[in-house]
Amino acid sequence: MEKKEVSILLIYTGGTIGMVKDYKTGALKAFNFNKLLKHIPELHQLDCNINAVSFDKPIDSSNMNTEHWKMIASIIEDNYENYNGFVVLHGSDTMSYTSSALSFMLENLSKPVIFTGSQLPIGDLRTDAKENLITAIEIAALQEDKKPVIQEVCLYFEYKLYRANRTTKVNTEHFKAFSSLNYPVLVESGVYLKVNKNVLLRRERVKSLLVQKEMDNNVVILKLFPGLNKYTLESIINTPNLKALILETFGAGNAPTEDWLFLELKKAIKKGIYIVNVTQCSGGAVIMGQYETSEHLERLQVINGKDITTESAVAKLMYMLGKKVPKDSFKAMFEDSLQGEIQ
Repeated sequence: MEKKEVSILLIYTGGTIGMVKDYKTGALKAFNFNKLLKHIPELHQLDCNINAVSFDKPIDSSNMNTEHWKMIASIIEDNYENYNGFVVLHGSDTMSYTSSALSFMLENLSKPVIFTGSQLPIGDLRTDAKENLITAIEIAALQEDKKPVIQEVCLYFEYKLYRANRTTKVNTEHFKAFSSLNYPVLVESGVYLKVNKNVLLRRERVKSLLVQKEMDNNVVILKLFPGLNKYTLESIINTPNLKALILETFGAGNAPTEDWLFLELKKAIKKGIYIVNVTQCSGGAVIMGQYETSEHLERLQVINGKDITTESAVAKLMYMLGKKVPKDSFKAMFEDSLQGEIQ
């Protein structure tokens, strides 16, 4: 068979996309990715070589954790010089968390790492799995002047390629399961692939890949709601080894102005716990000080999450804590864009 110039590695972690239906029993069973080309002959039409590796024990993405993130990062690290791009097959439920994490863990990345999955198993009649898989591979294989067109961690679903750390899952039933309300689509798939080059992440100069595998998961999310009481917040702040609290606030970063909230947050900061203000809204940004109900958070020097997603905030905190970023530069570093995750 003709040797093609571009090689893509598929990494199967688990999820619906890797299941096929046994039509005799109706049961779902794992797909054998070693026989990928046999079962999806359309892949032969792509101008690239495709190899596949799989977790020894593929998992439902609801069971995904930081150790699995390290496994994915290690597979990419070990194969980085041998492939032009990577496609990670992953369950949709936590795909935005994992792909956001990988965007930080893979420092100096200059090749595509594209996450995709599906809402229906690959063997279903109306499945979205084939289109998502084929197009994700095609985008990963895109080259210009013998360099990858995509040089960042992305997420492809239902005809759109997004920056991974800008995504959130918005629907459990529609094929359009993901959205990126605060950042434009990178590539749109139609009759042709429309690449929006002006929004792609670009490195000023290519450096060697560095993989940061230490992720500190001593992080918690608290979604504010009318009626939240002091004792709930107090118990969260007193969680053993807690290092960071993501506060999902109302609107543009607003929170109740009750004294107890201010005092509890002040105690937490004094204990060395980082507090990040992230909006509950799917789109828009935190603008601390715009309303009276966020001035008290600004006075406390709470970290401004701006337009970051909650998923990306979780991953970024775990990454920065794992790197042991010094306390005096932590706030400024979080509020700055590391991988295009924040504006």
